[in-house]
Amino acid sequence: MKTIDDFNFSGKKALIRVDFNVPQDENLKVTDDTRIRAAKPTIDKILKDGGYAILMTHLARPKNGFEDKFSLKNIASKVAEILDVNLISAEDVVGEDAQKKAENLKPGEVLLLENVRFHAEEEKGDKNFAEKLSKLGDIYVNDAFGTAHRAHASTAIVAEFFPSAKCFGYLMKQELEAIEKVLKSGEKPITAILGGAKVSSKITIIDNILPNIDNLIIGGGMTYTFIKAQGGKIGKSLVEDDKLDLALRILEECKKHNVEVHLPVDNVVADDFKNEANQKTVAVDQIPEGWMGMDTGAETNEKFAEVIRNSKTILWNGPLGVFEMDNFAKGTIALGDAIAEATKNGAFSLVGGGDSVAFVKQYKFDEKVSYVSTGGGAMLESLEGKELPGVAAVLN
Repeated sequence: MKTIDDFNFSGKKALIRVDFNVPQDENLKVTDDTRIRAAKPTIDKILKDGGYAILMTHLARPKNGFEDKFSLKNIASKVAEILDVNLISAEDVVGEDAQKKAENLKPGEVLLLENVRFHAEEEKGDKNFAEKLSKLGDIYVNDAFGTAHRAHASTAIVAEFFPSAKCFGYLMKQELEAIEKVLKSGEKPITAILGGAKVSSKITIIDNILPNIDNLIIGGGMTYTFIKAQGGKIGKSLVEDDKLDLALRILEECKKHNVEVHLPVDNVVADDFKNEANQKTVAVDQIPEGWMGMDTGAETNEKFAEVIRNSKTILWNGPLGVFEMDNFAKGTIALGDAIAEATKNGAFSLVGGGDSVAFVKQYKFDEKVSYVSTGGGAMLESLEGKELPGVAAVLN
């Protein structure tokens, strides 16, 4: 795996695919700059070598070419502030303005190209568009894990035009190494925590990780598909009735692989899907009619914490309850506390997936775990065992 440490960028123009697809408020101000900060070490290294940095990224999902609200000029000041550089913004991606500004770039300066998705050719993976992009730089650096599962022009196709001058940035390296630890090289016992609403959305992950893990903790809405499949009473809890057989198959597969399955034993139920609903704690398989599971109970939280305390490698994808409502966030908070404690005691912990990442940031667990993935879809596809086009393009 070639990284930027394998290159000296002195006098070289680095064409870097970053992922600055950051959330913005109604005034187009950046509300979470994590992804920009994540790219800084890579850009710093290139500039320190005496190289030039040309950044490519998308922002949101423009559908009709240029749209002012999706222009990167709206995030340029935040990018300049975080990178602490003289940032030059191009008015286009591969047009005359971008070409001229790339040619006139001085060492230590950074050029931010306009939103690559203003061109339909980007998402189509158009080869001609990728070739035009390639002419802007000498070395291609992919540091955009969040888009590595897309075979787009700037994330994968452009690499073809740099047969011996392509590499990963530091962020990509960290992401790939973190996933490698969970899937292949992690110290045992390895525990995977899968939460969220649906079994169907996690089945390919479960199938792929079973040969390597020791414990599987199941939480969130998909708990109730497993409980109902085993004959439990789940009231009006979320359930996939067409996946009951699948849940039983997963439990059988876990037995075959000697994976210990840990399902909730008690849960907090409510009579309505709202924070102020009446609530009580009951056995997970004895939920009364008209009530629904909203969070894990105290006995479950302690049971899960014990498993996590004895783990050396931990993967966390998905909350245990409806954490967006304060009254039903206790189980996920207890889980976060247990993972933080295990990490402090030497375990490696990887958190990924939209809801889990949102949770760890909201409750300040992001500094207490080993690694928080920046790529939701890309991480999930990695865990499913799929080859990511953005990764393969640099490795091949």
